[in-house]
Amino acid sequence: MSAENNPVQELVPLLFVEDIDDSIEFYTDKLGFEVSLKWEPEGKVLWCRIDRGSAALMLQPACPDEDGVRAERIKGVGLFFLCDDAQTMYAEFSANGLNLEPPQVAFYGMNQLFLKDPDGYELCFQNQV
Repeated sequence: MSAENNPVQELVPLLFVEDIDDSIEFYTDKLGFEVSLKWEPEGKVLWCRIDRGSAALMLQPACPDEDGVRAERIKGVGLFFLCDDAQTMYAEFSANGLNLEPPQVAFYGMNQLFLKDPDGYELCFQNQV
C-alpha cells in the first residue's frame, strides 16, 4: 500500500524511533498492530502508520535534521490506548513474550496495563472498570 494512494488525513501520535524496522516488528508481532501506510523510497522505510482498532501511531526514524542535530525523542512518554479489556490484553501480550505487570485499577476507575516499547516509550492500555 503506497502513501500516495492513501494520504493520512487525521492527526495521529508521532514517535521518533531508534530503529524503525525493530519498532515495526515490536508493534506488529508483539502488540498486534497492522501497518496501514508505509513510505519506503528505495526500499528504506522513512515513515509508517500502524493501527490497532481505534489506536493509530506514526513511526519515523530519528535522524539528523538540516543542522546535524539529532531529532529529539522523549523517553517514557505516556501513550494511552483504549481497549475493551485490559485483562484480555495482558493475556494476549504475555503469550507473545512480553514481560509486563498485570493490569492495575487506577484511582479514577480505569483498568490499566503498562509496558514499554523498544525505545523506552511507556504505553498504557486502559478500559473502564
